[in-house]
Amino acid sequence: MSKTATKTLVLGHSPDPDDAFMHYALAADKLDTGGFRFIHKLEDIETLNRRARRGEYEITAVSIHAYAYVSDRYALLNHGASMGEGYGPRIVAREELPLSALARGGGRRLAIPGEWTSAHLAAQMCLGPYDYEVVDFDRIPAAVAAGEYDAGLLIHEGQLTFQDLGLVLLIDLGEWWGRETGGLPLPLGGNTIRRDLGEDIPRISGLLRDSIRYGLDHREEAVRYALRFGRDLDLAQADEFIAMYVNDRTLDYGDDGRESVRLFLRRAHELGLVPEPPQVDFVR
Repeated sequence: MSKTATKTLVLGHSPDPDDAFMHYALAADKLDTGGFRFIHKLEDIETLNRRARRGEYEITAVSIHAYAYVSDRYALLNHGASMGEGYGPRIVAREELPLSALARGGGRRLAIPGEWTSAHLAAQMCLGPYDYEVVDFDRIPAAVAAGEYDAGLLIHEGQLTFQDLGLVLLIDLGEWWGRETGGLPLPLGGNTIRRDLGEDIPRISGLLRDSIRYGLDHREEAVRYALRFGRDLDLAQADEFIAMYVNDRTLDYGDDGRESVRLFLRRAHELGLVPEPPQVDFVR
């Protein structure tokens, strides 16, 4: 349905069911893109965070943690957010452990999916300093089950499947953040657009939002497309995972969602975990 493209834009997002669902309409050519052509680059979130530091892609998903380092080059879109509504990244282990046992210097190591992930930032805010090693996010559950690490910080579909490996939940960071903030959602990821796109930004933003809306309005076909990106998920699990992170809030952060992003980065700054908190502006 796209018209002849006149401008090519690279769109970076994770190879996961929720991101695939959001961008299905663009990937499957369901929208009239009005002269824009989108090239989809599917990479894990930590790779996207690093690329954003260099400003490589015009549009990219980033961790809210990483946004503290790229806000001079990118603006947050007001849609495309991944927010944990009373749930979020989970810390798991082979057996019950007090969280204090994970403190730095205690001889235990936590496997994390990336130093610039929001999961790592939230875990530091919750636990304090700890010893860790960066591990590919999809390998963390098995690595913890095999005894390579004492605990693991899970993102993406591992949040739903860790019990299949006999792992136990130590803490859900979305629940923790909700208790800390009086019920605010935990900000995890956002879609950003490079500021140098200037006057094209509103039109591009509208297309990206239209893609999310299309997926929500054509849920069955979008979920079946997204399932191919769900490692070890069946259709019902993929639908459950997508519902967790693609919903009405994905179309608009909401006032409480925007406040939560600002608070998350402000508290992280107060703890010395990020530089001066950025001016957080949302492209509508």
